[in-house]
Amino acid sequence: MTFIKKIALAASLTAAIFASEQASAQYRLPASHNQQHNALIADQRPAGIDIQSAKINSNIANDVRQREMLQDNELFNYNFNSQSVNAYAGLEIPATHNIDVTGFVAPVRGRLTSPYGWRARFGRMHRGVDLNLRVGDSVVSAFDGKVRLVKYEAAGYGNYIVVRHDNGLETVYGHLSRTLVKPGQRVRAGQLIAKGGNTGRSTGPHLHFETRFMGLPVNPEAIIDFENHVTHKDVFTFDKKSYERAQVYGCLLYTSPSHRDRQNTRITS
Repeated sequence: MTFIKKIALAASLTAAIFASEQASAQYRLPASHNQQHNALIADQRPAGIDIQSAKINSNIANDVRQREMLQDNELFNYNFNSQSVNAYAGLEIPATHNIDVTGFVAPVRGRLTSPYGWRARFGRMHRGVDLNLRVGDSVVSAFDGKVRLVKYEAAGYGNYIVVRHDNGLETVYGHLSRTLVKPGQRVRAGQLIAKGGNTGRSTGPHLHFETRFMGLPVNPEAIIDFENHVTHKDVFTFDKKSYERAQVYGCLLYTSPSHRDRQNTRITS
């Protein structure tokens, strides 16, 4: 090997060593790093504490949900096989109760022809509303639920159905020409349950429609805007003092010949 080559080789080795030392110096951690790292670890809580806390909170939430479901099921199943339209007779009724009515589907699309309230002509209370239809028109369930009664009453409802709903309400469908469901059958909102008719104590084809909470006949107009076939609000607040009154959502009350015997409550939304 020539002298020049030896010098070049020595120079390249020296440069490589120097570069390696510079790289190590660039990435060398400060002397205080280990101390800071150890202090950080010492300050941390074991992960299991938070996990255990989350499990406890989750168990509490599940327990509350289960108890609420049990209470709901007790109310839903109460006296389910009763042959009376009011299966809750004798139970204490709460002063107020919120009811989710977001799943509503209009039982028929006909106009309201007779409101809830006292009928001087017949000398009795009309505990529902009458909705116009033709014999054979489809009648559907207003909410999800389970059919409780399918019966015939010559001097009253004629062929009628009572559905107990998941939201705590019951609905009654009267004067039907045909019933298409059976007691105990699960139905969905909007599902066909009957054909409209003129059976029982009826002066012409129509659907007699009732909404009941724990057996009490709630004025359907307190819950439903029959002109637009929707509920007034997503949540109906049952009030034991005013459940028989219709509710008008707006600043002005209205009157018309078909509504002149309605009991109105002025409520601003």
